[in-house]
Amino acid sequence: MNTATTANAALRPRPPRGMGRGLALAVAVHGLLIAALAFSVRWRSSEPAGVEAELWAAVPQIAAPLGSQPEPARPEPKPEPKPTPKAPEPVAEKQPDAQIAVERAKRDDARREEARRQEIQREAEQRDRQREKADEERKQKEMQDKAKKEQQRLDDAREAQMQRILGQAGANGDSKATGNAARTSGPSAGYAGRIKARIKPNIIFADSVAGNPEAVVQVRVAPDGTITSRKLMRSSGMPAYDDAVLRAIDKTEILPRDTDGTVPPVMELTFRPNE
Repeated sequence: MNTATTANAALRPRPPRGMGRGLALAVAVHGLLIAALAFSVRWRSSEPAGVEAELWAAVPQIAAPLGSQPEPARPEPKPEPKPTPKAPEPVAEKQPDAQIAVERAKRDDARREEARRQEIQREAEQRDRQREKADEERKQKEMQDKAKKEQQRLDDAREAQMQRILGQAGANGDSKATGNAARTSGPSAGYAGRIKARIKPNIIFADSVAGNPEAVVQVRVAPDGTITSRKLMRSSGMPAYDDAVLRAIDKTEILPRDTDGTVPPVMELTFRPNE
C-alpha cells in the first residue's frame, strides 16, 4: 500500500518554486499604489484662493457678489418652422369645347347603335315567334282539313250505302230520313206555308195588337182540297182576331195541293197578327 502511494507521488508534477515570494511582492506593490492615490487626492482637496480683476467696458456693469453665479441667459426662442406649402393638386387640362362635343357625339352614337341593335334583335325574335305561330296554325289547319276530308269521305260512303239500300227496298225518302216506311206520307216542308199564304190575304183585322198572340185552327179538307170544316183549337186571347181568321178560312174555300198532288185530310194551322 505504501509502495503504491510512493509510486503515485513520484509520478505527480512538482509544485513550482518561489510562490511565496511572488505573492509577498504583489501585496507590497498594491499597498504602494493605494498610498499614492490617497496622497494625491488629499493634496488637491484644498480650496483655491480668490482672484479679483477689473474689467473696463463701454457700459458700466456691477459685478455679482462673490460666490453667486450669474443668471444664465435665456435662450432666444427658435422661430417656428413655417408649414411647407402643400403642392397644388394637378389640375386636369381643360379640354376644348370641340373635343368635348366630339366625345359626347361618339357616346350618343354608341348608345343609338346599341339601341338599334337591340331593336333589330327584338324584331328578329318577334318574327321567329310569328313564324312558329304560323307554322303551328298551318299544321292545325292541315290536320282539321284532313279530318274534314276523312269525315266527308265517310259520309259519302254512308250515303251511297243508304241509297243502295233504299233503292233495293223501293223507298223514296231522303237519305237522312228517320222513318221506316217505303214512302213518306204527310205534307212537305213548305206546304204549310203555301196554305197560310193562301188564307192570310183574306184576314181582315185592323186593330192594334200588343205583342204577337197566336190562334191555332184545325182544318179538315176533302181529297180535292175543298175545306169541309174548321175549328178554333186555341184562342189568341183576342176574339175579334179569332173571328177574322175563321172568316178568312171560310172565304178561301179550297186549299192548294201538295207537291205529290195530295191534300192532307186534317191540318192544324197557326196564325199571328204580326207575321
